[in-house]
Amino acid sequence: MLHSQLDHAPLSRNAKIGGREPLHITPRDAAARGLADGDVVRVFNDRGAFLAGVRCDPDLLPGVVQVSTGSWCVPMEPGVPGSLEKHGNPNVVTLDKGTSRLAQGSVAQTCLVEVEKCDDPPAVTAFDLPRIVTAEQA
Repeated sequence: MLHSQLDHAPLSRNAKIGGREPLHITPRDAAARGLADGDVVRVFNDRGAFLAGVRCDPDLLPGVVQVSTGSWCVPMEPGVPGSLEKHGNPNVVTLDKGTSRLAQGSVAQTCLVEVEKCDDPPAVTAFDLPRIVTAEQA
């Protein structure tokens, strides 16, 4: 088994969609929202929002979506709370709370979200190199 960051197989369940994490959704739930495979969606709740690529998956229960954790967090406006995350990191919509004061393991990453189509998504910039500034330019 390969780690998800090294799994570049074209048939991988978690292969990126347009550079974003896939959001698995039942075909019925996708159709009810006017979504199709490959669409970019905004996934949001009162904690935050992120963008993901649609992958219709008949193996899920109705009303359930699934996104793997692992993409880099790339907010539209770094340092601004609530800024839209562009790469598909679901941590922006889940509760950041430990299981107990003793263990501090992560609680189950489940939460209620809404899903809507994003017609004009911003570019994924997770892998863009930063601008190099020389001493003369500083």
